[in-house]
Amino acid sequence: MTKRQAKEANREVGSVNKQEQRMSSLDIAAITGKEHKNVLRAIREMEPAWENECGLKFELTSERVKMPQGGVRLIPVFRLTKTESLYVATKFNDEARARLVLRWEQLELERLDRQHAQHEPKLLETEQELMRRTDEIRRGLIAVENAPSDGCMTVSQIAQMLGTTVKKLNKRLVKEGLQYWKSGGYKLTKRYAECEYAKERKFHYYALDGEKKERSYLVWTPAGMEMMRTIM
Repeated sequence: MTKRQAKEANREVGSVNKQEQRMSSLDIAAITGKEHKNVLRAIREMEPAWENECGLKFELTSERVKMPQGGVRLIPVFRLTKTESLYVATKFNDEARARLVLRWEQLELERLDRQHAQHEPKLLETEQELMRRTDEIRRGLIAVENAPSDGCMTVSQIAQMLGTTVKKLNKRLVKEGLQYWKSGGYKLTKRYAECEYAKERKFHYYALDGEKKERSYLVWTPAGMEMMRTIM
């Protein structure tokens, strides 16, 4: 499919999905703790690339907001789909992006709850569908959370490339002051935290009582891999 055909397909999908759940830029600002003007700036900066790939602009409207000194003011407000808002959130820091991801997860689960209530006669089928959809949502959220670590390699992969063992490589990284052991895993030291040598990759699992747990581990960027070649 050519880029032109892809754009035309996206336009058709956009016309069909007019009722798709959206989040306003005001909501995004409140959730992420950012000023609305900064959210608007991020959206406008990223809109050209989105339009170039999808053939669609972000939905722009306006809302009346109360002013601190009294009165109301009409301001521009974007209304973004989940995909659009998470695309824009790549401009935000990790904490702000995580809050937005979790809010979308909550909205998705609330939507599934409403669907469940509407299909009580098919209760068993609906519960199975809820479980499947919930798993799909969680997998999508994990993929978004781990997007910054795309292209990175685990220490096991790098050790194999360098012809050494994982134990020896980890030991050397500790000796060089690059990482330290804490709470069952290695962490990057503060000294190298801003060197873009490594990222954290998360994974979720469930305890025997059904409680959702989260762990993370280091994966290494191309810069980190090159650094390991020099110290080994």
